[in-house]
Amino acid sequence: MRVLLVEDDDTLGQAVRDHVLASGHAVDWMQTAEDAALAATSVAYGLILLDLRLPDGSGLTILKDLRSANNPVPVIILTAHDQISDRIEGLNAGADDYLVKPFNLDELTARMLAVSRRYGGNSASVLHVGDLEIKISERNILSPQGEIILSGREWAVLECLLHRSGAIVSKAQIEEALYAFGSEIESNTVEVYISRLRKKLGHDRISTVRGVGYKIEDRT
Repeated sequence: MRVLLVEDDDTLGQAVRDHVLASGHAVDWMQTAEDAALAATSVAYGLILLDLRLPDGSGLTILKDLRSANNPVPVIILTAHDQISDRIEGLNAGADDYLVKPFNLDELTARMLAVSRRYGGNSASVLHVGDLEIKISERNILSPQGEIILSGREWAVLECLLHRSGAIVSKAQIEEALYAFGSEIESNTVEVYISRLRKKLGHDRISTVRGVGYKIEDRT
C-alpha cells in the first residue's frame, strides 16, 4: 500500500521510511504539518503514520480535519507522549492505533497490517484464494505444490487486490499502492505485475474487467 509518513525527526523518519519501504510499501515522507495536510488531501493513501508534534502545527489537527472531511484513511499515531490522556485524545479524534516512541519497527509493521486488514473489512490474517492459503502478516503463500515466493512489489499489488474484498480495483489504485512521490511510472507497470502474479498464482486467480480494472477471484 501507499503510506504517508509524517515525522519531523530526521533519524526516526529515515528509519521508519526505510523499514516500510523494505516491507514492500511505497512511502511519502513529510516533515511539516502543511506538507502533510496537502498530501493527505491529494492522495488516496492506504495508511498514515502521524507524529503529533510538528514544527508548524499539530498532527492532531491534521487528523481532526481528515475525519471532519469524512476521510476514513487508517491512521496510526507515533507519539512521544506517554500520558494516557494523550492517547485517549488521539483515539477520540479518530486514530486507529498508536505507538509510543521509541518503538520496535517490527511491531510497527504488525500494527500496520492489522489496521489495514480492519480497514479493508477483513480482520482475518489468513485468506484462501481457491486452493491457495495466504498469510498476509507473514507474507507467506502456500499452494498444493509448495510455497510461492513474491517480490515486495508483487506483494503490494496482491495486497491491494485482497484488501478490497470482492471489489474491482482500478489501475490507478494499484499505481497509488506501488509508487511514492518522485517515482517514475511506466505506462505498462501494472500490467507487468499482474502478469507476474498470474504466472505464480494461476492465471484464473485474477480477472480483468476491461476498461475498469482487476479483481481477485474465488476468495474466501
